[in-house]
Amino acid sequence: MIHFNKKKYFLPVQKCVIIIYMVCIIKHCFILWNFFSQEDLMNQKYDVISLGEVLLRLSAPVNGRLAQGDTLMKHVGGAELNVASVLGMLGLNSAVVSKVPDNLLASYVRNILREAKVSEEYLVEDTSADSRLGLYYYEYGSYPRKPRVVYDRKNSSINKIEWNDVPSSMFENARLFHTSGITLGLGGNAREFAIQCIREFKKQGALISFDVNYRSNLWTGEEARTCIESILPYVDIFFCSADTARLTFGKTGTTEEIQKSFCKDYPISVVASTERTVLTPKKHNFTSVIYSAKTDSYYREEPYNNLDVVDRIGSGDSYVAGALYGYLKYGDCQKALEYGNAMAAIKHSLIGDMAFTDLAEIDDIISQHQNTSGYQAEMKR
Repeated sequence: MIHFNKKKYFLPVQKCVIIIYMVCIIKHCFILWNFFSQEDLMNQKYDVISLGEVLLRLSAPVNGRLAQGDTLMKHVGGAELNVASVLGMLGLNSAVVSKVPDNLLASYVRNILREAKVSEEYLVEDTSADSRLGLYYYEYGSYPRKPRVVYDRKNSSINKIEWNDVPSSMFENARLFHTSGITLGLGGNAREFAIQCIREFKKQGALISFDVNYRSNLWTGEEARTCIESILPYVDIFFCSADTARLTFGKTGTTEEIQKSFCKDYPISVVASTERTVLTPKKHNFTSVIYSAKTDSYYREEPYNNLDVVDRIGSGDSYVAGALYGYLKYGDCQKALEYGNAMAAIKHSLIGDMAFTDLAEIDDIISQHQNTSGYQAEMKR
């Protein structure tokens, strides 16, 4: 006859039940915390707040030269503003953080922001006597002549931006904060302010998006690498082409290997890399690759081939905006890829830095791109 020692076996079983019960409680607490954290992010005033310099672009007429003629076309631009404007036109709530002079040029900027549905809440006025809006001049290319850019942005108002220019409540008002290597490359107050913003937005629970957007006229590759690597521990969504990664960060290997290496070195969730083939200044192929560290998956699609390049300026920014839209709207890297590529593609067909469009048009472009066998009408009517 077998004797069952209740005292010997009951207590361990009781302990196991208690442990399992506690694990279940912790698990459900975590689920609830994650749910309410996501709810908090969804309830923010802005989907995206973007920080960067607002620029005025003056362009020679198409096929004209800066060194000739007497006419220049004006457009508002700036990488981070371009991102915010596209997001606004696609239907997300976006705001731009910058500093501009208190004059008629700034009034023109504000008019464009309203048209693009971008909030001016954090657009700071520079009332100093030497305030100025950064300028750049653009000359369109035509084979074999390449496009040319001349910058005149030294001592522009963004370089005077200070921490007390914006309210502390700003950092609690965004699902995602975006900036780029251009803002860091400006140095001085602009760089210091951007780094502080990255840290504070992250502290308040926002996602951090960063586009390397390397410009050799602002800083060297080594300077860029040192500075950008200091903020990568805060970044969730990282935009960097394979060529830029090789040039700036000394990376080697394929695009996919480079993307994964960033996620191994830093707690980055998503890396997006554009791939452009320049056939002539007015004919490009464009696509991208997105890597998700969470699923260890790569996302690709067929390129947009033989794009008619009316104006390529801002196409990378449009890609960033489209990718962020797809990611924020659907939480899906495939959607981020599709919207990013479509936004970049349409931007090539539009004059100016910003891609003035709407969600219906972009959805139609995506549908056409994926329709490889059916009939496609020549005209939208």
